[in-house]
Amino acid sequence: MLAQYSGIAPKSDLMLLQKLGEKLKGKSFLHINSTRAGGGVAEILQRMVPIINSLGIETRWETIEGDAGFFDMTKKVHNALQGNFEEISEDMWQYHLEVNRRNAERLDLEADAVLIHDPQPVPLIEYRKSGKWMWRCHIDVSNPVREVRSNIMRYARRYDAAVFSVAKFAMAMDISEFIIPPSIDPSSEKNRELTAEETDETLVKYHIPRDKQMILQVSRFDRFKDPIGVIKAYRLVKKYNDCILVLAGSPATDDPEGEAVLNEVKEYAENDPDIFILLLPPFSDKDINALQRSATVVLQKSLREGFGLTVSETMWKGKPVIGGAVGGIPLQIVHGITGFLVHSVEGAAFRIRQFLNNPGMVKRMGEKGREYVRTNFLITRQTRDYLSVWYVLENKGGEFFEL
Repeated sequence: MLAQYSGIAPKSDLMLLQKLGEKLKGKSFLHINSTRAGGGVAEILQRMVPIINSLGIETRWETIEGDAGFFDMTKKVHNALQGNFEEISEDMWQYHLEVNRRNAERLDLEADAVLIHDPQPVPLIEYRKSGKWMWRCHIDVSNPVREVRSNIMRYARRYDAAVFSVAKFAMAMDISEFIIPPSIDPSSEKNRELTAEETDETLVKYHIPRDKQMILQVSRFDRFKDPIGVIKAYRLVKKYNDCILVLAGSPATDDPEGEAVLNEVKEYAENDPDIFILLLPPFSDKDINALQRSATVVLQKSLREGFGLTVSETMWKGKPVIGGAVGGIPLQIVHGITGFLVHSVEGAAFRIRQFLNNPGMVKRMGEKGREYVRTNFLITRQTRDYLSVWYVLENKGGEFFEL
């Protein structure tokens, strides 16, 4: 399977992956998160699990099950870890643990390495049986609500290691901590090359005109993604440039706030015929690919962001991105080289107009962005990093192997 990345991914990543596969061959690796559809975690695991299996490592991906009350509570935890104050009672925390207990009875937790993703399944450490356990936090925890952080940390500290996307998210813990940014798969349906006919098919499907410049943001309908701020920036630009705005996103099964935010966005758009709000069904990867390739300007104007995979996705397609200067976005956007970082609606509007009026700049920055993603944010690098952490935990105090 690694052969499909030859000539695309850096050769050193592929060599190290093969070596790690030889060292870990025959062992078992278990990933657990809260959903198979919606969001970057599920998207990465869909592509990563087959790669690791192809190396001879028995890899499984399980999801925890919960009711509406559970996911409402974990969404509050998510928001609080990203800085919003939320009322979370002791009964809610006990229910969080209880749902995980039920899942522990249902799931097979036996594996040589277990990687638990995000706060929803973090209490599963209580039911650990064997192997090395790692907790992977994908969200922006640079300014968490202290009480909520403490409740999550009582579980997180019991893991063998914790993994974060950006250095400033790391916490003061008595366990090993690693920084591993997320990644995209260049061979996936969302990132592969498309023909002109395939791209046009998507635009026709959603009745998007092709005679106007397109401003695009692809993200879940989440207040931290600031869709209202994107509309405000578009309205400032619209005074000078005849353009359209497309806000596109798919629902996530573990996000109960999505529908409410979508309704807020529709109300704020005020039936503007040049604003297209697309609630895409799960696994609309080809349509997202086509929209990103068709857009003149792409934004990820987040107010909090663990990483923002849509930034790397767009840059891989040769398009620079305008992004909020938060979380993992500055790790991807080198300001003025692969895109622009912004701090306000007005700043976003200024940069949008700069791109709309300077196609030569868009092309130059887009070429640099694609190469930046190739060397830093492809799935082969992230897979290499996860296996390296596992190998280091198993061989602590020993020598690392040589290529």
